[in-house]
Amino acid sequence: MKNTGALILWYIAAYVIVTAIGVLHTIFNITVLHMKSMKESEGMGEGYEKTKPWHVLYNIIVFPVFAYIYFSGLSSVTWEAAAFTSFVWGTITIILDVFGWVLIKHPWSLTFKQFYVEYQPWITLIYAAIYSSPFIAFGIMKVSLF
Repeated sequence: MKNTGALILWYIAAYVIVTAIGVLHTIFNITVLHMKSMKESEGMGEGYEKTKPWHVLYNIIVFPVFAYIYFSGLSSVTWEAAAFTSFVWGTITIILDVFGWVLIKHPWSLTFKQFYVEYQPWITLIYAAIYSSPFIAFGIMKVSLF
């Protein structure tokens, strides 16, 4: 059985943590490593550009952990639960990203081209990581003795 409240709660926790890690990594690059910010260079700046390959890693580590936590609260974990979680989490991410990083303007917002073309292959790999995370957690739970 699925618990929709927990499904959304653990998704939000994972999304916020991954986003915070990415932002903090960019800030670290700019302030500690003295890389150029978006004000000092083209696009999002060197400090952000150097974090891009790491974004996939943040997601492939954080999201399966929260999928595992979510599944641990269910009475039974099935392939169908993993598929449903994958669909919900991946789809919500795509919707949130278009609003949060493209449509709503803020100092770090991107254009459609920057986010969906120039952020390749990273954005595609991030979405693949999020969609696959429930299946990774499901697999770990099925082979684990815990």
